[in-house]
Amino acid sequence: MDLSNLKPAEGATTSSKRIGRGTGSGKGGTSTKGHKGQKSRSGYSKKVGFEGGQMPLQRRVPKFGFKPLKRVEYKAINLETLQELADGQKLTAITPEVLMNAGLMASKHQVKILGRGTLTAKLEVEAHAFSKSAEQAITAAGGTAKKL
Repeated sequence: MDLSNLKPAEGATTSSKRIGRGTGSGKGGTSTKGHKGQKSRSGYSKKVGFEGGQMPLQRRVPKFGFKPLKRVEYKAINLETLQELADGQKLTAITPEVLMNAGLMASKHQVKILGRGTLTAKLEVEAHAFSKSAEQAITAAGGTAKKL
């Protein structure tokens, strides 16, 4: 075997379909586009969402809802998470920086402390918002809840 004998495997290559090269080619005349109609014309391209003239889905379905511009989204963190964090790292104060280092939030987030779980550690907690039950639980354990 040498370079002069090399050729592709059987059926691996096919010649391209030569369209519109005369009637003798078998693909002349209408150039495989059939007779007349929108799809046979030059420059035809189907528009996105076009359904043949039927009212398209995005126009049939009603619009609803909106997002208020001034809405503040909080990253929710529960008391049980704070308790685990305090036990694991022997903490007395919890700030957003501590929560970021623990991987519980990103710097762009605002934090809201929620009241699920129990809190036994005396903690000074700083957050952007607190639920009523969380604030009560923190003060009942002897800690302080400071809003940023």
